[in-house]
Amino acid sequence: MEILKEIVPKLSRVAILGTSTNPGTAQVIKETELAARALEVNLQYLDARGSKDIETAFRAASKWHADAVLVLAGPGLVTNRKQVIDLGIRYRLPAMYYRREFVEDGGLMSYGVNFADLDRRAARYVDKILKGAKPADLPIEQPKKFEFIINLKAAKQIGLSIPSNVLARADRVIK
Repeated sequence: MEILKEIVPKLSRVAILGTSTNPGTAQVIKETELAARALEVNLQYLDARGSKDIETAFRAASKWHADAVLVLAGPGLVTNRKQVIDLGIRYRLPAMYYRREFVEDGGLMSYGVNFADLDRRAARYVDKILKGAKPADLPIEQPKKFEFIINLKAAKQIGLSIPSNVLARADRVIK
């Protein structure tokens, strides 16, 4: 939310695109509401359970005059990510995604867990278990590596200029 506020200084309305049936969505929304309140940003939750809901959600965000879109995890959203990206550009809405693949496919920016790092760490767990460790004896770990990626081509398509201080913090900038 803070990054969105930095790139859209007059940010006052953010549409959250998610899938209500996805585990964890309710918790993410609750935490996002806390951050939004601190930044004096209003939120509108838009439920997209399937591809037909995605365009309806973007239309609703546009009618609500959203300044940006925050795309949450959801199987239908990742499966239809090209549609999500294209609609964000068509409606000229800066969008923050949770996975790098959205940005690599043309979306504006992502901030989230580095899944390659998670996969490597999971492989170490499997190795320990195969060598005799009891799963119950292994510690539960939280993600440790996060990544911030910006696509300047997408920014240009929606007429957005990314401040240099934000670009400097990015792990990767796609030109």
